[in-house]
Amino acid sequence: MADAGFCCGSSPLRSSITLGVEMARLKSGVEGIFRSRERARYAKVQATGELEDLPSDKLQKKTSANVLPYVGVACLGAILFGYHLAVVNGSLEYLAKDLGIAENTVVQGWVVSIALAGATIGSFTGGALADKFGRTRTFQLNAIPLAIGAFISAIAQDVRTMIIGRLLTGIGIGISSAIVPLYISEISPTEIRGALGSVNQLFICIGILVALVAGLPLSGNPLWWRTMFTIAIIPSVLMAVGMAFCPESPRWLFQQGKLSHAETTIRKLYGKEKVADVMYELRSGGEGSAEPDAGWLDLFSKRYRKVVSVGATLFLFQQLSGINAVVYYSTSVFRSAGIASDVAASALVGASNVLGTAVASSLMDKRGRKSLLITSFSGMAVSMSLLSLSFSWKALAPYSGTLAVLGTVLYVLSFSLGAGPVPALLLPEIFASRIRAKAVALSFGMHWVSNFIIGLYFLSVVNKFGINKVYLGFAVACALAVLYIAGNVMETKGRSLEEIERALSAEV
Repeated sequence: MADAGFCCGSSPLRSSITLGVEMARLKSGVEGIFRSRERARYAKVQATGELEDLPSDKLQKKTSANVLPYVGVACLGAILFGYHLAVVNGSLEYLAKDLGIAENTVVQGWVVSIALAGATIGSFTGGALADKFGRTRTFQLNAIPLAIGAFISAIAQDVRTMIIGRLLTGIGIGISSAIVPLYISEISPTEIRGALGSVNQLFICIGILVALVAGLPLSGNPLWWRTMFTIAIIPSVLMAVGMAFCPESPRWLFQQGKLSHAETTIRKLYGKEKVADVMYELRSGGEGSAEPDAGWLDLFSKRYRKVVSVGATLFLFQQLSGINAVVYYSTSVFRSAGIASDVAASALVGASNVLGTAVASSLMDKRGRKSLLITSFSGMAVSMSLLSLSFSWKALAPYSGTLAVLGTVLYVLSFSLGAGPVPALLLPEIFASRIRAKAVALSFGMHWVSNFIIGLYFLSVVNKFGINKVYLGFAVACALAVLYIAGNVMETKGRSLEEIERALSAEV
């Protein structure tokens, strides 16, 4: 499943693909008999319309009910993602005093940003682990750095120990950033894959809000920051235990040649009525082909480099849009409007983020991924322009505070509508099965690297050029993103992962 500006037309099932799969699997007589029966059943369904006679609304509800608990367990990784990113922001002042670095802002910066460096490592590691051990086992392995990192941070008595703890948790959230959307995409039914995929971003926002709420007792208890880090151990353990009861991705099982296990998993996820159809889709999509998993260098081959470049570029535009800069600067913006409370500023931005993400979840399978991306980046370009004008246009000086607040809220809403949740959902859909885990990891690596660089140099650039010019630059980046998406991103709404892969394979 690749993602790049490709045509959206559905590619017909080609007999040559099916024949190739059959020849690759001919070694097993039992499997050959099964495939013949499966194809015969599929042909019968197609000819008689038997599938259409099924109560599709009831089947969809049943399937959704089956999948939701497993999506919920996976989203513990998303909650930890958001929590560990935000927990240090509220606690930094207090842990800095406790660890003796209150006067050293450079070291404080490392405490905050070392998690981003760890996340870069984790995002690449997650892809390799997911390919080798499977999706559910990778979740369980990921609980180790998340839990140990949180524990080390909680008991740290010096800054070196704290940095080690933050590095470990960073590795954990990097793995989570890649594996959570990958797993959700591969187990979700086609008709609700968009809604379930966007839940990942929603739970990241919830994790951020939980971290903000967890910091409320700090004013009365300066040592509460240790408890804030300790709290994160609980969802890490729950995720490891919960994944023991979650089914493995049927696509990964099929790719490993574990056909009986794949059938059992499909039956558990979607019901026995869907086993033959899903197995046929997996075969026709080449999921069980004789091709081995792709290596890292394969991602840059002629066959895949276009789609992989689109995945990485989407995350680059996500960061160049200025989301982190807006979040970092929102408190100052609100203070210029007369809002002195940091809590009120954080609550307003956080509420806007959650609201926009919830709306995006309801629209993902109706409006489509590409449409939401274009709408989102367009809204962000307008909002950034408004923010830039509020700081630079003298005629608007009397209203600058109000316009700055309005621009910030509209920007966050626009971001959460598409630019926030869609890339993480779209990438597992568009990458071919043999490169999916590594390509998703590479794209998230771009996310973390660009996040780290922007966070590191943002204030320096603002001091040199002024916030109005920086915001104008973000507006231009958002406008360029709209043009890029319009020409290079395919729509995946309502299409199975195998249909998307066949459509993109026709472009090679």
